[in-house]
Amino acid sequence: MTKNEFLSQFHHLRQPHTEPDFPLRKTGRPAAVLIPLIDYGNSLQLLLTERAHHLKHHPGQISFPGGAVDEADNSFFDAALREAEEEVGLPATHVDVVGMLPRYRTISGYEIAPVVGFVKPDFTPIIDKNEVESAFEVPLAHVLDRKNHLVHTTHRDKKAFPIYFIPWKNRMIWGATAAMLRNLSHHIHP
Repeated sequence: MTKNEFLSQFHHLRQPHTEPDFPLRKTGRPAAVLIPLIDYGNSLQLLLTERAHHLKHHPGQISFPGGAVDEADNSFFDAALREAEEEVGLPATHVDVVGMLPRYRTISGYEIAPVVGFVKPDFTPIIDKNEVESAFEVPLAHVLDRKNHLVHTTHRDKKAFPIYFIPWKNRMIWGATAAMLRNLSHHIHP
């Protein structure tokens, strides 16, 4: 999939299907992630991170660059770009933001705004080892293909909740990251 093919599907007026998220009892803590799509001209790659193994919450989990919205952030876009620069050294000047997916609520109490942006291919990650173990690329076509998605249902308080998984080589993309990618898949391939 190329940038033009992606944009022709991303910018539409239809309401795409979204996967169920966690029904919070109160408004979630605002957070933003960047879905960084590296544009190589003939293909798009998705940049993901592996969270540092020493972290208290979600160590080693595959995620997008992102985190909580700070008071200094003027928007979800600002928060996503700030976090991407902090975590992987991605300057905002290297990102062309094209939009945002519907917010996704998590069991940990966040309401995440997934910001979509194209990244110039000459970017080399500079990892903040306090937050990130590693960064890697996955073909966007792989994570958007729902044939590659696995769904496990779990129960909490007598209610069923799906947990999504997307295997890639020796890694497992799962949880909120996989759910947001699944929502992107519904958006691009209704």
